[in-house]
Amino acid sequence: MKQAGGMSEVGRSLPKIDALGLVRGTPAYTDDLAPREALCVVAVRSPHAHARILSIDATAALALPGVLAVFTWKDVPRVAVTRAGQGHPEPSPRDRFILDEYVRHVGDEAAIVAAETEEQAREAVRAVRVEYEVLAPVLDFETSLDNPVVLHPEPEIHENFPIGFEPRRNVASAYSMHVGDVDAVVAGAEVVLRRRYYTQAQQHVALEPHCACTWLDVHGRLNVMSSTQTPWHVRRIMARALEREVKEIRVVKPRIGGGFGGKQMLHGELYCALATLRTGRPAKMVYTRREVFEATNTRHPMRLDVTLGADRDGTLRAIDLEVLSDTGAYGEHALTVFMVAGAKTLPLYNKVEAVRFGGRTVYTNRVPGGAYRGYGAIQGNFALESALDELADELGLDPVALREKNMIAEGETSPIFAIMGEGTEGVEMIIESCKLPECIRRGKELIGWDAKGPRREVAPGVFRGLGMALAMQGSGIPTIDMAAATLKLNDFGSFNLLIGATDLGTGSDTILAQIAAETLGVATGDIIVYASDTDRTPFDTGAYASSTTYVSGHAVQTAALKMRQEILVEGARSLGCEPALATFDGNEVRGPDGAITLRDLSAKLLYNEHQKQLMTTGSHLCEKSPPPYMAAFAEVEVDAATGEVTLVDYVAVVDCGQAINPNLALVQVEGGLAQGIGMALWEEVVYGPQGHLRTRDLMSYKIPGREDIPSIRAELVESHEPSGPYGAKSVGEIGIDTPPAAIANAVAAAVGARVRELPVTPEKVLNGMGAPRGQNR
Repeated sequence: MKQAGGMSEVGRSLPKIDALGLVRGTPAYTDDLAPREALCVVAVRSPHAHARILSIDATAALALPGVLAVFTWKDVPRVAVTRAGQGHPEPSPRDRFILDEYVRHVGDEAAIVAAETEEQAREAVRAVRVEYEVLAPVLDFETSLDNPVVLHPEPEIHENFPIGFEPRRNVASAYSMHVGDVDAVVAGAEVVLRRRYYTQAQQHVALEPHCACTWLDVHGRLNVMSSTQTPWHVRRIMARALEREVKEIRVVKPRIGGGFGGKQMLHGELYCALATLRTGRPAKMVYTRREVFEATNTRHPMRLDVTLGADRDGTLRAIDLEVLSDTGAYGEHALTVFMVAGAKTLPLYNKVEAVRFGGRTVYTNRVPGGAYRGYGAIQGNFALESALDELADELGLDPVALREKNMIAEGETSPIFAIMGEGTEGVEMIIESCKLPECIRRGKELIGWDAKGPRREVAPGVFRGLGMALAMQGSGIPTIDMAAATLKLNDFGSFNLLIGATDLGTGSDTILAQIAAETLGVATGDIIVYASDTDRTPFDTGAYASSTTYVSGHAVQTAALKMRQEILVEGARSLGCEPALATFDGNEVRGPDGAITLRDLSAKLLYNEHQKQLMTTGSHLCEKSPPPYMAAFAEVEVDAATGEVTLVDYVAVVDCGQAINPNLALVQVEGGLAQGIGMALWEEVVYGPQGHLRTRDLMSYKIPGREDIPSIRAELVESHEPSGPYGAKSVGEIGIDTPPAAIANAVAAAVGARVRELPVTPEKVLNGMGAPRGQNR
């Protein structure tokens, strides 16, 4: 059945192609598929935030039944790497080793044990004796710069290209840019607003913990199965760390139980490889929930200083955003997360005369920062969208009207696009699709913005308030992100779609199958997807930066267009006519004097006449990054006696271009909103005075449950991005960006408490009520 725009497969809310198997519990994840005889690998983890290892005695551990190996920093190659799965060369500093003489956060790996069973491995971990020289930790990122305690004195660590890396100053990266004379414009503005905001670390809490397994195949090659978002980056980084050729390693990604950026880094892969290469045995490592919390990555905490210069009519004239980011013990994604805080926020308000962005990312002895859905953008959005509401209050303007006066529109650009990318220079870009006016209009209508007013008392001492925020994201990283796809015609008319793209549970395998089916004119059920195998599928940079639909989708479309042409050529030859005289409708090739079905043609090609295998490959390099946009509106209820905040309703209206699969797109928006709401109201990584994590399980780390979010209403507006496959843009990250600002703005509207440090807790609300305007809290 044809959809709007004459399409039959694109625009349909088909179920995920793996949904039924997963619901039935079919083995699909790394731990399900690991060889049964695999050794269990467990890490000896540091109890100290900062220490030097003086000695490790593994004698007692190696004497235990079932223990085959113990690895220390003296047993492994000393090659500086980054765990961040990014482009090559990586924009993160190479500042860590497989194992090191120093440990830099509680939970850092001190040694690795491999045993026959998990119980034996954990008993061996307890038997390993590590003598530490405990060093002073740096736990406050605002005191890290030029602190006498230097976290990374090792001579081998380095940056791959200039990123402002100054390890002797505890600086992982630094950056600055400006357009126009910000100081002069601010000095001439009628109203100047200066505010400081803080965002916290946040845990990913994917349902599936990090997991990897390794084995040697009949050729002696190292095979790696991992719950990773970036198979090709994993292979490259492992080859460097292990001092092996890339061709000696194969990486396979099975189904993933959620990633959210947390599986964009390497974790257990190298440790399993050590065990397999030493013993010749398969090995696996499955993180406990505590290990996920203490030994993987979090969102980067940030301090953001915002200066806005404006005229009293609401004309925004200057934006200055200075950021200090905490990368924790290692610099994974330090530069890229930092830069996105500006690159994915500042272009929203493109009519300013001057803009400036800069700052540093610094080391601390805390769990490393890393990629997390919406990285950088959610931190920058909280600061900028909160500051805009404060400016609207100062000017006596409707917050929506202030944004509408200054926001970007179709046919416009921003100088930020050409200057800033994700760790790279940007590219010039004219916005060809931006339905923010429609998003705002519909969002106001759904939340009742005009009818309810910003504040009302619903019971004695209980107030409701409305807040809103705008957001933009990107669709891949221009000039960096490349994806490829291959189509193979099978006998009797089905197709194999081979893609490097990584489905994290998002449904991207389904979406890419729909794009292939639409282009070929066949049903999505005729497309058999095989994905994410560095030996058997073509290259893809991985699932991050909201790239899959836009970048990988283009590659699939290109491969399918080539396949259509191949089918036309071979069908015409079978019919005895010129290809120019033939047509293909997905079911049959028709010529002037007859027709042949795809089913019959494919059988003939493989078994009977003109025998050949039809295979086509398409690839796509992202040359621009069209932003999706969102207008979000929150209604909260605040008890003025206790400061308790209840989210009553959250409305999000999104421009993501043509939704390939509307239901899956909405699920992505809703999931992102839930994570953003958690960051706004509850989620917080808390440390003790010596750097021990206090929130290291789901009893102490609160994530929102269904009862905490009574109403989320997400809608997609009609839109078409000319540069996207079938008009599509990204949708995977945009949902997470707005809740912190929209909810903080709603709380301020309800009771006058401006919370500038996340999360918005009852204590902060109570402290903020009645405080002088502009006072930081």
